Amino acid sequence: MTAASASLDTLLAWIRTESPTREAAGVNRMMDLVVAHVREAPVAVERIPGREGLGDSLVLRAGPRTDAPAILLMSHLDTVHPVGTLARDLPLRIEDDRLYGPGVYDMKGGAFFALEAFCDVARRGSAARPLCFLFTPDEEIGSPTTRPIIEALGSRAACVLVTEPARDGGRIVTARKGVGRFEVHVEGRPGHSGSAHREGRNAIYEAARQILSIEAMTDYARGITTTVGQIAGGTAPNTIPQHCRFPVDLRVATVADGEALAARILGLAPSHPDFRLAVTGGMNRPPYELSEGTAKLFAHARALAAEVGLDLVSSAMTGGGSDGNFTAALGVPTLDGLGIDGDGAHTLQEYGLISSIAPRRHVMMRLLETLQ
Repeated sequence: MTAASASLDTLLAWIRTESPTREAAGVNRMMDLVVAHVREAPVAVERIPGREGLGDSLVLRAGPRTDAPAILLMSHLDTVHPVGTLARDLPLRIEDDRLYGPGVYDMKGGAFFALEAFCDVARRGSAARPLCFLFTPDEEIGSPTTRPIIEALGSRAACVLVTEPARDGGRIVTARKGVGRFEVHVEGRPGHSGSAHREGRNAIYEAARQILSIEAMTDYARGITTTVGQIAGGTAPNTIPQHCRFPVDLRVATVADGEALAARILGLAPSHPDFRLAVTGGMNRPPYELSEGTAKLFAHARALAAEVGLDLVSSAMTGGGSDGNFTAALGVPTLDGLGIDGDGAHTLQEYGLISSIAPRRHVMMRLLETLQ
């Protein structure tokens, strides 16, 4: 068996290990696979127990034992696909260059080849500075338990490399929108829809008014989008609903817009005194704006990619958030989208391109060896 085929077999084992965020046992099995992979390498392992019913985190350290700021790699091992997706809706399979399976693109493919590069550099002793690799269990739900770890490690790092998947045909990510999440609860007054309609106050009707106001905050020219993707309310078809609840998703390109839009959403007021409105939430991920340091980091990566004939291109600011938002907001040069190329994240058509693994693994290895 060649090294390439052995590597692919190991990646297939990762994909077979289903690990949706809320299934802590599955996520921890993924953490076990990472620990097993580094067992023969000169890598120090710190396992941080999970909180709030979520999986553990791993911090791997290698390279020179100095006080110099480290190169921080970040990967998450949780996915959005529920257990059983592999057996029912998205079976593991290879079709030409495409490797299909839950989480292969977002982001087990990138996490795996980055770990291989990390271990290779550790064995060769060729790292330019200390290396730190953080694996997290909760990125897909906004990193509620790991943000403090990310920010603590990021604040001490020279730069950050994130193995989220490549975008739009292999493009690297150098900027992401910030993400806000809110919950809105509307309370009206119940009543019989036939005999007491006049006395009732329909919470769903009021929620509809509020949703129109929220959706109208979208401003494509400024990179602002607001989305109400779910709604729940009422008890029966013949009852004026007393309650209605819905979440709000906010995406913004700048910190200033995040503050302004969050204030507008939190400041929503009922259209009539008979309704009550409660809004909670805030900015979940700060905007990841392109900085001079990140631009230099990208230029360096592009030069390294040219060694193997790979033309790295930076994408426009993407709407999806990642843990890179947290480190970029700290002012740390952050390069994202370094993972596998492919498509279909969060869908039942998710796939990674096998041919993208080797060149991107090379770029990751050379980054770890050359970043000063």
